[in-house]
Amino acid sequence: MEGDILLREDAGAVATLTLKNPGKLNALSNGMLDALQAQLDALAGDRSIRVVVIRGEGRAFCAGHDLREMTAAREADDGGQAEFEALFDKCSKMMMSIVNLPQPVIAQVHGIAAAAGCQLVATCDLAVAASDARFGVNGVNIGLFCSTPMVALTRNIGRKKAFELLTTGDFLTAEQAENVGLINHAAPPEKLKNTTRDLAEKIAGKLGPAVRIGKRAFYEQAEMTMAEAYAHTGKVIAANMMRPDTAKGIEAFLDKRTPEWDQ
Repeated sequence: MEGDILLREDAGAVATLTLKNPGKLNALSNGMLDALQAQLDALAGDRSIRVVVIRGEGRAFCAGHDLREMTAAREADDGGQAEFEALFDKCSKMMMSIVNLPQPVIAQVHGIAAAAGCQLVATCDLAVAASDARFGVNGVNIGLFCSTPMVALTRNIGRKKAFELLTTGDFLTAEQAENVGLINHAAPPEKLKNTTRDLAEKIAGKLGPAVRIGKRAFYEQAEMTMAEAYAHTGKVIAANMMRPDTAKGIEAFLDKRTPEWDQ
């Protein structure tokens, strides 16, 4: 199943995960979540990969959960309660695995990113979108408030705008998504792949351990008070300074040379 609906391709230090269920607009079904989780678990220990890109095949990035699969769960004796809770727990675990992944993760978005698909964009560390892409947490339109997508969304954009999107089901254009901070860059559709690749390679060219240290600290300090954050990051940056490869980078800068790293 994993090979059928999710493809991993490595090019240098960049791994690309392609959601490959275009007939269902790359919905986050149980199978898709399992496939993503397996690849994220594998990538977590792969030091040859410095950046991960997540993209979708077909006419959409990801339309959210598989509503047909969810509806079928209602046939259970409990009306689907246990299955629904298990599905959302599985999805939350996968989203947190992206946050906890040592490597930065970039969403490469085209078409639509709706509901849990928008959650996936918001969860990724960075996002590049085609200029004609659209973003929405539109579950409310069918009577399902996007409670779990809300977690990532409200950690990306302002609360009032997030609540408006959650309660109206309206979509953002790529330009609007960039303006509110949901994505980093909007690019012409024909330049989406190259724009994403340029960003991935720029990050992959930095010292891998420093980026891994920084990503972890980025999320840790965001949950702390300002005083706690300074105390914590002071220790983090001091430990970073103690690395021999960091010393080499600083020496190269002082000598006006381009640093050469092994990692």
